[in-house]
Amino acid sequence: MALVYSTESGRTCPDCGQPLDDCRCGPAAPPQGDGIVRVSRETKGRKGKGVTLISGLALPEKELKAVAKKLKAKCGTGGTVKDFVIEIQGDQRDTLVPELEKLGYRVKRAGG
Repeated sequence: MALVYSTESGRTCPDCGQPLDDCRCGPAAPPQGDGIVRVSRETKGRKGKGVTLISGLALPEKELKAVAKKLKAKCGTGGTVKDFVIEIQGDQRDTLVPELEKLGYRVKRAGG
């Protein structure tokens, strides 16, 4: 089992074992999907608080963070990018689907 966190250096790369700032593996490549951006809602592991998940954007992490910043500003809420998935606080699907379509993506509402 690989070390993923050290109290001395913080988060470490599971592949090379170096701190993330000194990782030799290179930046992670975004997962290549089917070209459809999926917008879903999830509450698992968040004590009942819902978040909207946006997955399927095949962008490098820097560009993904820029898109997330625009979407968060449009919704007026907070959020983050984790493992190439944008998380926006609250149920924002009705706001995000048309906004992503304006940006030129094929969008589907996923989940219930």
